[in-house]
Amino acid sequence: MVTGASGGIGRAVARRLAARGDVVALLARGSDGLAGAAEDVRAAGGTALPFEVDVSDFAAVDAAAEQVEKEAGPIDLWVNNAFSSVFAKFMDMGVDEFTRATEVTYLGYVHGTRAALSRMLPRDRGVIVQVGSALAYRGIPLQSAYCGAKHAVQGFHESVRVELLHDKSNVHVTMVQMPAVNTPQFSWVLSRLPRKAQPVPPIYQPEVAARAVEYAADHPRRREYWVGGSTAGTLLANAVAPGLLDRYLARTGFSAQQTDERRPADQPANLWEPADGRGEQDAGAHGDFDAQAKVRSPQLWLSQHHGLVAAGAAAVAGAALVLGRRR
Repeated sequence: MVTGASGGIGRAVARRLAARGDVVALLARGSDGLAGAAEDVRAAGGTALPFEVDVSDFAAVDAAAEQVEKEAGPIDLWVNNAFSSVFAKFMDMGVDEFTRATEVTYLGYVHGTRAALSRMLPRDRGVIVQVGSALAYRGIPLQSAYCGAKHAVQGFHESVRVELLHDKSNVHVTMVQMPAVNTPQFSWVLSRLPRKAQPVPPIYQPEVAARAVEYAADHPRRREYWVGGSTAGTLLANAVAPGLLDRYLARTGFSAQQTDERRPADQPANLWEPADGRGEQDAGAHGDFDAQAKVRSPQLWLSQHHGLVAAGAAAVAGAALVLGRRR
């Protein structure tokens, strides 16, 4: 099960899983985007089960899960990825808009996790992957709804994970913290910015994110995985000098999230309705930043090979200690 499967990271994850021959259930609101995602899954060698579902509606999510299990058998993997948001200063957003973004981006994960666990726990097997963000640890300007939701997902994930550990369950939940990714969101998230929204470099292709999700699904005992070169520095700065980082973001965070081009007055907004619905354009996985986006992530490799990295660090430290004693 992949939520938010019609575009961006969700679309890339669906393709990645399909290439293994998986049955991939696709949950999203946009009918044309869903049709494109289903076609991608079949072309990659998988079986597609598309469902036009709004993840803020738990009954609809649960019904889709029930239908999937009737048609294809037990759900082994659930990937929570769907989101919606607003690019704007907090006071330029309506309360209804903030609430809607929270219902999709946070409660959508709660609903997906609930539907998954209600089926996985009785079987004592299964994996849930929460697609997170570096912004789960560090809020930035112009994205208060999204940052708030990702912070909430992080806390929710930690609580559920500890409960599963306490119960010695063989159901696992893990999280993949994403950097800036070249997805269509910057062209269809509701925006009140004067210029076009953009991801803050370094930017990564959605296929990098999909590889991370697949790896996390196959190695779910870790609490979380990190993707991207900027996240470690952001975490360190946030831990060591949060006030300094606040002032830095106050100076640079507004301009860094906007291009030099004016935002089109007719730019679509997917907060209330899908931007890839019937008669709309199927946006696919990629956004407008292919020329800048990276196809590899050294930090993802380090995250995947943390045991080797730790052993190497220990060996270096041991060698240094021996050399020091000899001196």
